[in-house]
Amino acid sequence: MLIGFDHADDAGVYQIGPGSALVQTVDFFTPIVDDPYTFGQIAATNALSDVYAMGGRPITALALVCFPEKGDLDILERILAGGLSKMMEAKCTVIGGHSIRDDEMKFGYSVTGLIHPNQVLANKGAQPGDRLIFTKSLGTGVISTAIKKGTAKPEWIDAAVKSMTTLNKAAVEVINAHRAPAGATEQRSTAEQVFAVRAMTDITGFGLIGHAREIALASKVSFHFYASLIPLLAGAMECVRAGYIPGGLKANREFAECMVEYENGISEELKTLLFDPQTAGGLLISVSAGDATPLADALRSAGVAAVEIGEVLPESKPLIRISA
Repeated sequence: MLIGFDHADDAGVYQIGPGSALVQTVDFFTPIVDDPYTFGQIAATNALSDVYAMGGRPITALALVCFPEKGDLDILERILAGGLSKMMEAKCTVIGGHSIRDDEMKFGYSVTGLIHPNQVLANKGAQPGDRLIFTKSLGTGVISTAIKKGTAKPEWIDAAVKSMTTLNKAAVEVINAHRAPAGATEQRSTAEQVFAVRAMTDITGFGLIGHAREIALASKVSFHFYASLIPLLAGAMECVRAGYIPGGLKANREFAECMVEYENGISEELKTLLFDPQTAGGLLISVSAGDATPLADALRSAGVAAVEIGEVLPESKPLIRISA
């Protein structure tokens, strides 16, 4: 076992040979949108994300289905079709699954990926001086709550759905294409730049602060985020002002805010969104300072909305600092 529970990583990693290891994860949840096909897509994107967050390549998946005994099977068919569409996009083969009768509908996948043992991107590894790059926008949790209340505007829904159904595949392909060969020392050349990506996670249920905390603790460093640079989904601020706060956000804030220090002038709405539980969120990447701009440029060239939002500092208190 190369990666287990020690540092709250996104997936487990188990070596099966000198040059190969399995990346294993599982995730499923209740519907967060009304359309069954879209729900299937979101569930698949979310389950695949943890393999990508380790730098891995998904290869197989098992579907997990909880469905009412007297439920409309056409709905289930649409959910499965939506999930399969994203698995096909990821070139990940669905090889089976398991279903049970349940009054509350749930859907997701157990996903297995492959990675070279020397290429794993874990929570541990961020170094002082690194820059922090984020590849999506925050706000899916509060917008999903507004959707459940029937008050979300169409443009908010569209933005959230686009985010939740966008695979992190392109971002990881860029990162892996610009890393030193497995087992080799990092060597720079004018022909092919090598990016020193040190640590990575995806921002999901524990929100930006919760997952940043995991990297900071595992790496024994501190983080500094710039509030003005953190991207937000359309409608996210309005949802907070309207009180569409999911229970998970409140739990995240109660747990982790004790480790956060805010500079004067940070709005209450933004403070709230830093703890918003994301579904199929973006990647938070710790990369050497000299490689931050070229990596962000390469990601944007591949269609990934990458933004530098902070930096890694030596270990200190507070663990996470938010400035304007």
